[in-house]
Amino acid sequence: MDVQIEKKKYSKQKLLLIGGGLALIALIVFVIISTSGGSKLNVEKERISINTVSNNVFQENIPVNGIVLPITTIYLDALEGGRVEEKFVEDGAIMKKGEPILRLSNTDLELSLINQETSVYNLLTQMQISQNAARQNTINRRNQFTDVENNLIEAKRVYDLNKRLYEKDAIGRQDFESSENNYNYQKQRMELAKKVLSQDSISTKQEVSQAQSSYSRTQSALELMRKKVGDLVVRAPVDGQLTALDAEIGQSKNKGERLGQIDVLSGYKVRVDIDEHYISRIYNGQTGTFTFNNKPYTLTIKKVFTQVNNGRFQVDMQFEGDVPEGIRRGQNLQIRVALSAEKQALLVAKGGFFQKTGGNWIFKVSEDGNSAYKVNIKLGSQNTEYYEVLEGLNSGDKVITSSYDSYGDTEELILK
Repeated sequence: MDVQIEKKKYSKQKLLLIGGGLALIALIVFVIISTSGGSKLNVEKERISINTVSNNVFQENIPVNGIVLPITTIYLDALEGGRVEEKFVEDGAIMKKGEPILRLSNTDLELSLINQETSVYNLLTQMQISQNAARQNTINRRNQFTDVENNLIEAKRVYDLNKRLYEKDAIGRQDFESSENNYNYQKQRMELAKKVLSQDSISTKQEVSQAQSSYSRTQSALELMRKKVGDLVVRAPVDGQLTALDAEIGQSKNKGERLGQIDVLSGYKVRVDIDEHYISRIYNGQTGTFTFNNKPYTLTIKKVFTQVNNGRFQVDMQFEGDVPEGIRRGQNLQIRVALSAEKQALLVAKGGFFQKTGGNWIFKVSEDGNSAYKVNIKLGSQNTEYYEVLEGLNSGDKVITSSYDSYGDTEELILK
């Protein structure tokens, strides 16, 4: 008789082992799928900035700060040291050229002026005495010359007479030779008198010339001393506004010490600080723009100061066209200085993404707008608003430009 064998049923333990194995296999499959597909992160669209890549006019520029200054500033220094005796105006006054600002006193300088004046007067007196003596000496020599000339005429007359008489044997030889010797003697005296008179004339002219030269030098020294004393009254060198006046009654000022300045009010310039990184790209003639009272204005670089202090150098810029109405000295302006000419370029808006990526990649939004994924890019120049895109994006692409700090190593963003 055949015996029916019953089927063995799976035990509970065996079922648990089978279930655990299936779970392990599922976990492995999930991990493989997750790692191969990349990490994802849900992001709310309201919390991010999405911008469209566009092809537009681009100009590289840098943002800088500038301060408004008068077109010209003339510094007032003490030409001579002294004590402040009187102030004619106060700081901020509008001055005309030549108007007095303050008066200094300097006893030593004023005493030197008196001594110099005395020296000039003494020299003038000596010159007059010398000239009188020279004139008297000339008169005496001319009188002597006249006597010599008269003696020569008389000697010649006697000689000529005796010569005729001698030829007629009317007088002896001794009388004739005596008159001849006297005539020759008087001729020699005449030659000597002419030389003496000529030398006297030359000597007199030299003395007069030297005296006049000495007097002129002394007079110049006197005028210079008078000017130095006159410089104790500080005057406005040009029309303008007196600013930064640093002088009080009774205060002592040294020669060369700064007293204040005159700001010429005919126009303004802007002194700009620029990072030394751009010193090789800044030159005269470059332009910058800024907005004042919702109206754009243009500035042009007129002077570049190449000295670098604390990592920055300065340039002076002047207004092109109209100067903004209401602008004041000391006012700060936010200026964009152009570093290149305008050109067509593919542009992406600036944003916080650059701090995370360094401009090497960016999250590009998918066509359906439901996700964004990493794409490698290459950026070129920049300005205050845009980066120039060289590779990786096309016009019309949408990208996320806000900060990526909270995304970690996420490869794909799911946009909700």
